Amino acid sequence: MDRAAKSELVSSLGEAFKATNVVVVAHYSGLTVAQMQTLRRQMKQAGASVKVAKNRLAKIALEGSDVASIAPLLKGPTLIAFSGDPVAAPKVAVDFAKTNERFIILGGAMGKTALDSNGVKALAALPSLDELRAKIVGLIQAPATKIAQVVTAPAAKVARVVQAYAKKSEEGAAA
Repeated sequence: MDRAAKSELVSSLGEAFKATNVVVVAHYSGLTVAQMQTLRRQMKQAGASVKVAKNRLAKIALEGSDVASIAPLLKGPTLIAFSGDPVAAPKVAVDFAKTNERFIILGGAMGKTALDSNGVKALAALPSLDELRAKIVGLIQAPATKIAQVVTAPAAKVARVVQAYAKKSEEGAAA
């Protein structure tokens, strides 16, 4: 890798670290190419990214970012997963680690908060942003539906009473 390529990698990693909300660091030693492709595909589907970079270059890119606390984790064959959604990257990483024993989560960071492997697992257990939005919309819609039913119920009763009087008066007029 020449000097220009290294500086380009450092700048792209630096931009990624500044734009993300969460970063997960894991050892990937022993994974096959197919397993790494599967991990990358799953991360991409969840809206996250995976980078494998030289630890020295990644540490340079971390300087000045909120997630600089992950620098001590960058030892050995590490990969870095990151996402804008605070739950996406940890969720995919934890699910992938369950099926691949050679994929070991070392820790990560959420904003300026450093996370150990248990912290990453706890973050992965939370519902995603989309799931939370759906729950909130459901909670907002449920009372609105009930209010609409309560408001329309008296009008429906009045309409039935008026209809009953109209039938009664028609029957009385016809007789």
